[in-house]
Amino acid sequence: MPTLILLNGPPGIGKSTLSARYADRHPGTLNLDIDALHQLVGGWRDPENRTHDVLRPVALAMAAAHLAGGRDVVVPQYLAHLDEVVAFEDLAARQGADFREVVLLDDRAGSVARFARPDDDSAWARHNRRVVADLGGDAFLGALYDQLLALLPRRPAALVVRSTLGATEETYVALMHRLA
Repeated sequence: MPTLILLNGPPGIGKSTLSARYADRHPGTLNLDIDALHQLVGGWRDPENRTHDVLRPVALAMAAAHLAGGRDVVVPQYLAHLDEVVAFEDLAARQGADFREVVLLDDRAGSVARFARPDDDSAWARHNRRVVADLGGDAFLGALYDQLLALLPRRPAALVVRSTLGATEETYVALMHRLA
């Protein structure tokens, strides 16, 4: 039975890093990093294009096709609205796949601080830093963290994994332990 793993968490917590590691160590797994899809859409930097809104259905279609082929999918994506999470959960059910929801967390201050780390100088990271700054910077990131925490009581099956800065392998091991 294929599995869809939703790897949720605040921006900068390590979702993409862990998702890539998972896919590398589980051949055939689709690392469906929606953020990576943005740069495939012309005008993705312009907020008026609302590229993210278009890509969520694209990601769902990609996940459905991969799961239908009997292969696993891991989706590293911040989702703090119940309907967004349920869309992936329902997709897994329709495809006869297992659904595993994991939330990576650090404390609030640590999560906010991790976003601003300059170790990623990609076009996507620079774009995200500009967008977050325009939306209020640390206060905006704190609000995103709070929204995610508010969702957790409504998702009792979600597995929470502590993500420790600088401890990628240890966090990965904890993730694998929780998924076992």
